[in-house]
Amino acid sequence: MAEEKKNGVSVKKAHSEGAQKAKVVSRLETFYKEQIVPELMKEFNYSSIMECPKIVKIVLNMRLGEFGSNEKNVEEAAKELATISGQKPVVTRAKKSIANFKLREGVPVGVKVTLRRFRMYDFLDKFINIDLPRVRDFRGINKDSFDGRGNYSTGVKEQMIFPEIQYDKVNRTQGLDVIIVTSAKTDKEAYALLSRLGMPFAK
Repeated sequence: MAEEKKNGVSVKKAHSEGAQKAKVVSRLETFYKEQIVPELMKEFNYSSIMECPKIVKIVLNMRLGEFGSNEKNVEEAAKELATISGQKPVVTRAKKSIANFKLREGVPVGVKVTLRRFRMYDFLDKFINIDLPRVRDFRGINKDSFDGRGNYSTGVKEQMIFPEIQYDKVNRTQGLDVIIVTSAKTDKEAYALLSRLGMPFAK
């Protein structure tokens, strides 16, 4: 029997590779499913596991500001964000011109990536346990930075806290926004989720 192919690729091989990728589970995701879910179910009296809040995606954004008009700066920011996230960023552009800010429509204003599934958990695990502790005089992140809908935003001032970035190859310091989108209906539920995952909220 002839092997089925789609676009020149073996369907059987593609399914096999897909199954192998599906087996890759982050340490943090396992911790969430085995320990955090039961705790949240009990604390908030959820009737179904589907009600239990979870992380949906993490968006990383580097805002370029006036540096976006220089193509080299855009390329460097995209390369650094790709190194940090393990995923190719997209360039965000100004939707309209703003004279007061000397901003022209179509000019790059930032680079961003949206992480889901394994990469999302993998980044968060590293961000909590490796990256944030490298911030100078770190005393925790602001616990009041929720948006009222269960999502949380924080930021770092320098990309050098990420060990993947090589100091001698950095031409300028660049901040990074980290937006954690959850399925929580309230900030209280989102806080319970993130604090159990290990987010180091300031006391």
